[in-house]
Amino acid sequence: MRIGELSRRTGVPTRLLRYYEEQHLLAPERAGNGYRDYGEGTVRDVQQIRGLLDSGLTTEMIRAILPYLSGPEEILLPPEHLTPETAALLQAHVDRIQARIDCLARNRDRLSAYLAAVRAAAERP
Repeated sequence: MRIGELSRRTGVPTRLLRYYEEQHLLAPERAGNGYRDYGEGTVRDVQQIRGLLDSGLTTEMIRAILPYLSGPEEILLPPEHLTPETAALLQAHVDRIQARIDCLARNRDRLSAYLAAVRAAAERP
């Protein structure tokens, strides 16, 4: 399929699809006229790339793990293919996620305490 059809099927603008190609996340074949030719599996690949980007992974991290994705919820990365660099990238991302979770939990607790105090004050005669 050509890039326009891939864009329609995934909802991803063609400009972003070209960017994914520049980042070596997609590798379309080229037709005789130079047009990109994407296989049917590229729809799933683009959906996975979008999901990973939405979860905060960088294109560098995605490039490292994309060959090992077998579905939206499974990474089959054989231990012998996990380089120290890839492990460090993934660990740094896990650490950033945990910091965000901790921050959100603190904010949730503070807001809950504030609401409880305001509600208690409103119920007093």
